[in-house]
Amino acid sequence: MKAVICTKYGPPDVLELKEVEKPTPKDNEVLIKIHATAVTASDCIVRSFNMPGRLRFPKKQIMKLMMGMAIGFTKPKNSIIGLILSGEIESVGKEVKRFKKGDQVYGFTGYSFGAYAEYKCMSVKESTKGCLAMKPTTMSHEEAASATYGGVLATHFMKGNIQSGQKVLIYGASGAIGTTAVQLAKYFGAEVTGVCSASNFELVKSLGADKLIDYTKEDSIDKLELYDFILDAVGEKKSSELKIQCKKALSQDGKYSSVDDELVKLRSEYLVLLKEMVEAGHFKTVIDKSYPLEQIVEAHRYVDKGHKKGNVVISVI
Repeated sequence: MKAVICTKYGPPDVLELKEVEKPTPKDNEVLIKIHATAVTASDCIVRSFNMPGRLRFPKKQIMKLMMGMAIGFTKPKNSIIGLILSGEIESVGKEVKRFKKGDQVYGFTGYSFGAYAEYKCMSVKESTKGCLAMKPTTMSHEEAASATYGGVLATHFMKGNIQSGQKVLIYGASGAIGTTAVQLAKYFGAEVTGVCSASNFELVKSLGADKLIDYTKEDSIDKLELYDFILDAVGEKKSSELKIQCKKALSQDGKYSSVDDELVKLRSEYLVLLKEMVEAGHFKTVIDKSYPLEQIVEAHRYVDKGHKKGNVVISVI
């Protein structure tokens, strides 16, 4: 099978497309024929082994140590990286009951990685090594792959923290996590303020944002209100004076969360919720660019720039 191999950490050029052996599922695994994957900010961090630049000592060193223990210190433990997939189950192990051959699925591979390939074996047991669910019937594989990353991360930080009628602010509302977070907050009944550049106002408004703030403007701080929940959807790799002040713009019982705060628990229930939203017409995916697997290096170069809108998708088959 074709797969993108990463045998050392570094710039996008370390990625190589090669022919490798097709995997065979164990008794508790399914074999997925991958139709689409995605290049996320996390994929670029894994490939480069580079933590967000604004993290300070000792937090950066601690996170890098934890990352090395999980994925490898000198090179990736699994040379086939990639976190997101959407595809079709080709075969199942004899212990598998949740899925059957032919099921259309999408998922997050977690620390098992392996999504930059034509095939991937995944355990049906949820763990740090992945979660899997039935794909939304109204989405193509490319659309499902683009929705997965933001769907899992945004839901992890937001579910249970938002009540109908509350005020929510999403900092970084035009990225993969932010575009999902805006739609989730509206689905939960919140009044949503999206923070992004003015060039992305139209996009974020189309996703349901009630108010918009341009973080590049000097008067942006004056537009802040008091919020019941604030999600920093870009993490510590990006900051601004507005972002610093956001931490003070909370209601009495308000909560501020950043996607860098903790490790995300991979749960298929997040993907099930996203599927329900999609099929009920409450969610639409945002795809900035799409590349074939053969152009994975170019896709990583683009995501490395840090200005993508929504998601970057890779067509595998």
